[in-house]
Amino acid sequence: MKYDVLIIGSGAAGLSLALNLEPHLNIAVLSKDTLTEGSTYYAQGGISAVLDSTDTPESHIQDTLNAGAGLCDEEAVRFTVHNGRKAIKWLLDNGVPFTRDEKNPLTAKDMPPGYAITDLHLTREGGHSHRRVAHASDATGRAIETTLLEQVYARSNVNLFSQHIALDLITTRQLRCKGANRCVGAYVLNRDNHQIEVIKASFVILATGGASKVYLYTSNPDGASGDGIAMAWRAGCRVANMEFMQFHPTCLYHPHAKSHLITEAVRGEGGKLLLPDGSRFMPNFDPRAELAPRDIVARAIDHEMKRLGLDSVFLDISHQPADFILSHFPNIHQSCLQFGYDMTKEPIPVVPAAHYTCGGVMTDLRGRTDVDGLYCIGEAACTGLHGANRMASNSLLECIVFGYAVAEDIASRQDIGRAPDIDIPVWDESRVTDSDEQVVIAHNWDEIRRFMWDYVSIVRTTKRLQRAKHRIDLLQQEIQEYYKNFRITNHLIELRNLAVIADLIIRSALLRRESRGLHYTLDYPQPNPEMAQRNTVLDPVHHNVW
Repeated sequence: MKYDVLIIGSGAAGLSLALNLEPHLNIAVLSKDTLTEGSTYYAQGGISAVLDSTDTPESHIQDTLNAGAGLCDEEAVRFTVHNGRKAIKWLLDNGVPFTRDEKNPLTAKDMPPGYAITDLHLTREGGHSHRRVAHASDATGRAIETTLLEQVYARSNVNLFSQHIALDLITTRQLRCKGANRCVGAYVLNRDNHQIEVIKASFVILATGGASKVYLYTSNPDGASGDGIAMAWRAGCRVANMEFMQFHPTCLYHPHAKSHLITEAVRGEGGKLLLPDGSRFMPNFDPRAELAPRDIVARAIDHEMKRLGLDSVFLDISHQPADFILSHFPNIHQSCLQFGYDMTKEPIPVVPAAHYTCGGVMTDLRGRTDVDGLYCIGEAACTGLHGANRMASNSLLECIVFGYAVAEDIASRQDIGRAPDIDIPVWDESRVTDSDEQVVIAHNWDEIRRFMWDYVSIVRTTKRLQRAKHRIDLLQQEIQEYYKNFRITNHLIELRNLAVIADLIIRSALLRRESRGLHYTLDYPQPNPEMAQRNTVLDPVHHNVW
């Protein structure tokens, strides 16, 4: 198969790119599962942008810089924030059903020029100094995903492939071609027929999401195995800031409540975090209390759970009227009822869980990576927007803004259609067999996620990180040996990628000898001023570290 543009990933980033590309381009969009099964679909809170007359872009910029703990790229922050209103308008134009403020409708004529574009209901989340989070009830990601997918279905130039998981990128260096390294396609496993296919493309875009499945407890769906970051690393791209893995403070605690997030908007609308005796604890850790950035709230919960030997803490919004809760959080309320909790009447048990990958593949503000023809957008990318800690609801904004930026960059290029005119060998399975040792994959998958949770999660030490590094070195050798001898499956692809991700996180965490943002180590509990604005960059080609 041959395309002008190959987009690997069908979430908000990938779909917004597909919709903004020129209509004469032949485009393929791959999804490793069903087209909607990704982190976008499960995003609850919303998308941040300056939409209210009392808010300003400068305030949004400063809030983001503060949350990023001195590690944000201010140019990337300004670029994203100043494109915020444009992104919201584009989503509205495509039919995303954002929640409206019926009690206090705002129209453009009531507002200063250039501010209000809608009468949207805006909520507030951790780290934000104003209400600036547009949302579709408590299922914003689902609304964005399904709406954009409907628009893509209507495009005759876009081919959608579900159940296709990318195995590896194909580059000219890998094919031993002369000249600069360029991405010319990907090897892809068709999960329906178990065949590995070659897809050629002039441009390849990684929109594969994050890597939080590397941890035992996560809010992410099963597919969040860091595939794009691992593939880019193997193709020769630098990655940055992988030590900054964000833990969402509030996931529902129940043995059967797998990956069930309780949106930060619950705290934004007055929810309080409580100990079992009903006392609040967040004011002891930060003057912003429950609305402090996520790293502070997650660490505070972790501290209290360990100090008191608790299985969970509690989130209570039952002091709000039941009608208010039902109108703002209908899906969360219904989900909690399934596990025996009525959030209109009682506190619900919550624990932190791995949630968002703040680091990733290094890109510029056009989404370009170190390999020509290869772009990366969304959670898989490290644009400099998030720094050491992502501020709530900036992630969906980043997806839309950079999807448009990549589309603009591709439209400006003159090499469309040229790169794939290279002979690419088919995948050779002549020397492998079907595995009779599938237990190896299951065991290694579990072992990685468990030691990452125990040694490399919310609170770290050098000794724990060294133990984790020793384990991942041994496991990578074992997984690579298995990979060489047995036929490829989607579980093996994900395990191989998870091992790469774990190694990148551990190596990055060992290099950052300070506590900053999401990286907190007991051996270096304070920020080091010399490491402000200093990214942790790993280079697979030159083996350099910055």
